[in-house]
Formats: sequence, structure tokens, C-alpha cells
Amino acid sequence: MDKDQQKDKKIAVLIDADNVSDKYIKYIIDEISNHGTPTYKRIYGDWTKPQLASWKTVLLNYSISPIQQYSYTSGKNATDAALIIDAMDILYSHNVDGFCIVSSDSDFTKLASRLREAGMYVLGMGEKKTPTPFIAACEKFKYLEVLASVPTGTTVVENVKGEPVNNNKTGMVNKEELIEVIKNIINEISDEDGWAFLGELGSVLNKRYADFDTRNYGYSKLTPFVSSLKQFEIRSRKTNNPSVSLKYIRNKV
Repeated sequence: MDKDQQKDKKIAVLIDADNVSDKYIKYIIDEISNHGTPTYKRIYGDWTKPQLASWKTVLLNYSISPIQQYSYTSGKNATDAALIIDAMDILYSHNVDGFCIVSSDSDFTKLASRLREAGMYVLGMGEKKTPTPFIAACEKFKYLEVLASVPTGTTVVENVKGEPVNNNKTGMVNKEELIEVIKNIINEISDEDGWAFLGELGSVLNKRYADFDTRNYGYSKLTPFVSSLKQFEIRSRKTNNPSVSLKYIRNKV
């Protein structure tokens, strides 16, 4: 799917207000625009609770519809059930190409799996505390702390408070394991001289790890990220278009 087709995807955005802070909303909406066009924009919670009051202005500014769900029984999350029911109703309406589920709650794991079984593109967003099963059930997953980070250099990122991002969790696979994975992928897709197209490497990584994103490691693009690892060499190859060159990567001997 090319970038134009990707941007044309209609995406239903469903937000769990009980598990997401309103400070992230700008970054959520901006990131969704990289994957498609938000159509349904709904957020679920018990809006009689004072802790959700800070969402009021945000909802107006971003035209997000609040869905009221009372907490009928203590200890039971009625909000999750309402979001899941709405997701299935939207699925059967055949009006969207994908869903963005914003939550750090593993209760949505089965929902993400079911939507993907139906051929839907599923983008998940949540904090780094999000359980791995929910992350793996999504086609792509983005960490809210990373989306809210502002690069201040090639390797350091800061959060919205100007504090260094806690990189104790950088994804489903840590950097050391990722290096070995990259080496193996290069061996699998390289030509006889050991060179592999960097774009293909990125595509394979995205398919293997739902939450793979170079921003998790402090880099905005794949090329500077793999260059920083020092275990690989990168070479540019000219194309028929003098303004366009392709990047290739090879394991260092």
C-alpha cells in the first residue's frame, strides 16, 4: 500500500478515558493522520467523575464525541464494554478501513484480534505500561510517551514536561535483541554481496514487531537509527532520478 492509499484509510478512533490522559490528545490525533483519516472520534468514560473534567475543552477543540457510561457496579469496567460494543457496531457498518484503540488496558486484546480477523487495520496507542498481549494483537502500536516526546538531539528525547523519557521499555524487543534480529533479516533478504535494501528491512521489522518505531530509541528515521548501532554499514545507490538515492545496509564483518 503506497502512502496516498494509506492516508485515505478511514479510521474509527475509540479512546478509553479511564486509561489515557488528556495531555496526549494532540499527539494522538497527529499520529493518526500519518495512518489515515479519523472519521468516528469517540471517547468513553463516566463523565460525572470529577477526574475527567479536564477533558472538556480538549473534546471541543478536537471534535471528539464523549460517550457517557455510568459505573453501575464497583470493580466492573462498564466503559470497556461500551467501547467494545461500539467497535463491533462500527465494524458491521462497513464505513471504515481501520480502528485506532487508545488505551493501556489489556482488556481490549480480544477486540483488536477480532477486528484484524475481519480484515481491519488496527492501530493501538497506550503508555509503556501496556501489556504485551494487547500490543501484539494490534497491527501497529505507538507509545504515548514517545509520541509526546520532542527530539532535542540525535539520541535524547524529552517528554512534554521537559524531562528525559524513561526508556526502560523501548518496545517488545530490546536494542541488543533487535541488533541480532536485524543481522538475521539482512542475511535473509540481501543480495550476493550481502547488501539489503533498507526500506525492505524496515518493512520486515514493522511486520514482526507491532510496536517497532525508531522514535522508541530516540531517532526520527530508520537510517540514523541503524547507523548508530555500529554493527552495520550503509551505502547510498543512485537511481535514474538524480535527486533520489536508495539506502542499502550490510552486516559488518
